[in-house]
Amino acid sequence: MTTEPATGSTELPIEHALAGGEPQRVGWFRFYFADERWEWSPQVERMHGYEPGTAHPTTELVLSHKHPEDYGQVAATLDEIRRTSGAFSTRHRIIDTAGAVHHVVVVGDQLFDDTGTVIGTHGFYVDVSPSIAHAHEQTVTEVVAGIAEARSGIEQAKGMLMLIYRINAEAAFELLKWRSQETNTKLRMLAEQLAKDFLELDYTEALPERVIFDRLLLTTHLRVEPEV
Repeated sequence: MTTEPATGSTELPIEHALAGGEPQRVGWFRFYFADERWEWSPQVERMHGYEPGTAHPTTELVLSHKHPEDYGQVAATLDEIRRTSGAFSTRHRIIDTAGAVHHVVVVGDQLFDDTGTVIGTHGFYVDVSPSIAHAHEQTVTEVVAGIAEARSGIEQAKGMLMLIYRINAEAAFELLKWRSQETNTKLRMLAEQLAKDFLELDYTEALPERVIFDRLLLTTHLRVEPEV
């Protein structure tokens, strides 16, 4: 499912470098309703403590990795998804095979077949564990300082993701970079379109439901206009 990083002659060298490299804290998943079948990207396998290609996720396995205090919430969300075939987002903890706890944000949208029938859900995991964030904080600060002025659209989109999903700066940037690679869309153009999408939402004092932001994030690349 993954694609090569989207780069081009109009990108600055630092943007090219940032868009490259495989995001380690973000990965995709798919869940098919009919046979309760799951698919994980290598990154999501690693979050759960498995080497890529070795996990064969089932609903039972997925739930077995949930933190005991969050198990009920996730199980209820899964039941709701099966019942309504709707989109969802959740923040909870998982425990990997070594016993380490990971804080994750999971966002899912409807998965359609070729006839337009909803057959499951697909989306992404973001590992927002405090220990990971602390280990990379200085690197991210330096990177952000280097691109902030020239790439204000990236900073704006990143700030919006931090607010909506309650994640830190690095996780937000990893999420943007992952969507850029997954959709083969230039990082700058994706970020600018995402910020535009969010700002065009019609609301007053209260923010729209999270699911609206989820859907915009998962479909922003479809609204990016090609450069001329």
